Amino acid sequence: MKPRHKRLGLVLGGIAVLGIGVWLVLAAFRQNLVFFYTPSQVAGGEAPHERRFRIGGLVETGSLRRDGDGLTVSFVVTDTARTVPVRYRGALPDLFKEGKGVVAQGRLAADGAFVADEVLAKHDENYMPPEAAQALKTAHEQGVAKLAAEVPK
Repeated sequence: MKPRHKRLGLVLGGIAVLGIGVWLVLAAFRQNLVFFYTPSQVAGGEAPHERRFRIGGLVETGSLRRDGDGLTVSFVVTDTARTVPVRYRGALPDLFKEGKGVVAQGRLAADGAFVADEVLAKHDENYMPPEAAQALKTAHEQGVAKLAAEVPK
């Protein structure tokens, strides 16, 4: 075999190995990608039923319920336009409170409730995840526009 053919074989082999590596990295990235949805989007059927995703908004005041085991809780997340019930089994963050911002990660159950496997609470009075803040702002604007449209002229 000529040296030229050996170099060509090595280059083609290197490109093949690099291509396989890139494909494996992209496949792993796609499996671990988690999207954010608002309660309005979840209630509207835009959220996936077969994949994990995040839902964020405010914990509705008066909605927090604890089961007898002390670890299972249910609450309602709202973006002031729509609500989604959430079930979670585990210790809630110390900053978790009704009326405060929350982001939960999990899946939709067959009954339409969100079953969370992770719950995150905001860390101070001024912080809210950008997605949740934008969702609340949009829902509020839509609600104001809807009310203005219903007012007789």
